[in-house]
Amino acid sequence: MGRTRTSGILTDAEGNKIVNKQVFGRRIFGRLGPIGQDAAERWLAGETERIKLERQSGTRPRVTFRQAAARHLRECIGKADTADIIAWHIELLDPWIGDLSVDEVYDETLEPFKKDRLKPTVTKTGKHKQLSLTTLNRSLEVVRRILNLCARSYRHANRMTYLAAAPLITIERNKKARKQYPLSWDEQDLLFNELPEDPNRQMATFKVNTGCREGEVCALEWAWEVKVPELKTSVFVVPGDNVKNGEDRLIVLNGVARSVVEARRGIHPRFVFSYRGQGGKRRPLATRGPGEPLDCMNNGGWQSARLRAAQRYRERFGRPAPWGFEHVRVHDLKHTFGRRLRAAGVGDETRKVLLGHTNGDITTHYSAAELAELINAVNKIDRSLETPAITLLRAAA
Repeated sequence: MGRTRTSGILTDAEGNKIVNKQVFGRRIFGRLGPIGQDAAERWLAGETERIKLERQSGTRPRVTFRQAAARHLRECIGKADTADIIAWHIELLDPWIGDLSVDEVYDETLEPFKKDRLKPTVTKTGKHKQLSLTTLNRSLEVVRRILNLCARSYRHANRMTYLAAAPLITIERNKKARKQYPLSWDEQDLLFNELPEDPNRQMATFKVNTGCREGEVCALEWAWEVKVPELKTSVFVVPGDNVKNGEDRLIVLNGVARSVVEARRGIHPRFVFSYRGQGGKRRPLATRGPGEPLDCMNNGGWQSARLRAAQRYRERFGRPAPWGFEHVRVHDLKHTFGRRLRAAGVGDETRKVLLGHTNGDITTHYSAAELAELINAVNKIDRSLETPAITLLRAAA
């Protein structure tokens, strides 16, 4: 590591500049890559000035979007599998707005990013492909969240927020957004019969009978099972850190879901659902072992199964499968659960609890009588009941 003409700026064996310096009791560190000495000095001067301003009461120091995004990402690590998704969006945004200060990020400066993301592309097979507006909006929602935190929560040493006020980031409604596709019982049979039994079909069966989100099913742990002696049963309480809305999630089991849980008991010491083959697909082959949980349900097994199920649909009914069935999503199992509860006459308030929607209640405060009511509601799901919406759609087709 070689020193340069400026204290705190070093050059490694590959010619990369590294800054490591103490200023006013604060450490400035950065791996700047193969840049010139002048550029490294400008970067150090900027960081030094920022620290000086932080010490001056009444002055709002400059913070780049990259710095604010990095702080937000650190806070999201370990929360309901959202860190990877947020990191992906931030990586997309960084080349466009990463170097801008947070007060320079608004609709106009985001326009080049939006135009680039919505630009049509040509796949290897020659097909034209365009990003959906919904996917673009997910990135803009990350921007909006970070800017709101900068205006309300993130503060400098002088107690001033990073932003005086967050700008309004326009989220354009996608009128072509994909519609929900709740399954009929026949469609469920066609799809589930094509899924591998262990654990894909078991996970799908559990999901369609509990209304859990995909991440809640994949991460479900035996430690979250709570015995209810008065009812001679048990429920699962998923900690808020593993739930999208941050609230503890009560999972009530009907007879079908209970049978799935009992079939899984004893297979893995920690996770209810695990793949006893190669394990999670994100892990390197050399580190995979038996009994590892799945990263997701929307894997190759699911995607292959729905294609085969669409073919079985044609063979059984003599007509092409609906587009929604041929492209059915894992999340549609949650919609199926909700529609079946409604068809069974379960009230809106009870459905919200069973679906894990935000309601302000604390799951650990449910009495045995309330739990009995919820269990009775999920056991009302019956194959003889077809939701009115599905019936009308099938008749129209």
